[in-house]
Amino acid sequence: MPEEKIAIVTGSSRGIGRGIAQRLAQDGYTIVVNYLRDAGAAQETVALAQTHTPRSLAIQADVATPEGAKRLMDETLTMFGQIDVLVNNAGPFLVKSVLDTEIDEWRRTLDGNLSSAFYCIKYVLPSMRAHKRGNIVNLGSLNVETVRGAPTTAAYNAAKSGVVVLTKSVARSEARYGIRCNIVNPGFVETYATTDADRRELPSLVPLGSLGAPNDIAEMIAFLVSDKARYVTGAVVNVHGGLWV
Repeated sequence: MPEEKIAIVTGSSRGIGRGIAQRLAQDGYTIVVNYLRDAGAAQETVALAQTHTPRSLAIQADVATPEGAKRLMDETLTMFGQIDVLVNNAGPFLVKSVLDTEIDEWRRTLDGNLSSAFYCIKYVLPSMRAHKRGNIVNLGSLNVETVRGAPTTAAYNAAKSGVVVLTKSVARSEARYGIRCNIVNPGFVETYATTDADRRELPSLVPLGSLGAPNDIAEMIAFLVSDKARYVTGAVVNVHGGLWV
């Protein structure tokens, strides 16, 4: 009987996170669906994962806090004894100028996107190091590895740019322990938050001529955590249909 593999996907009650959870379950991973508020949506993701890996489950935790991130890792380890894959997908989006951004919005955006990834990585590393293996994939944003001005998304881009540095730093420090760390930057992906205006206006901006789907991101992540990508770490992978290349 093959060894059970465990994957945590933060913020996976819907959207891209749900797509990632479902795809990794297809590859045999028992999924820990992390969510903040929507228990019903989280259970829908669990049900999709359980069609492939019946022991998949949901854990509520606010990974934007160190306490929440630690509890997520601790509870997973108590139940399964190991964590093979961590996907840091959670993170709020904010469209506001610097002047219009409230202090609490700035903090929520940085904590939700950058600090959450740091906390989860910090608390998963001891177990991964002990097992001499592990895969971490962080979710970035469109071409965020190229630092540039962002008049209406300064807080979000600052956070995601930090995730790039965090990813590369972890890749360098943890390779000796058999742990790989990469970042995937989605482009315009159609999710529950996509509006009719987005569907009309955005495809014309994309060289490939369409919006992406959550599965486009999920397929790349499935590759990165597989043995086929055994020599890939510290990579920044854009999945954006050619946008802004």
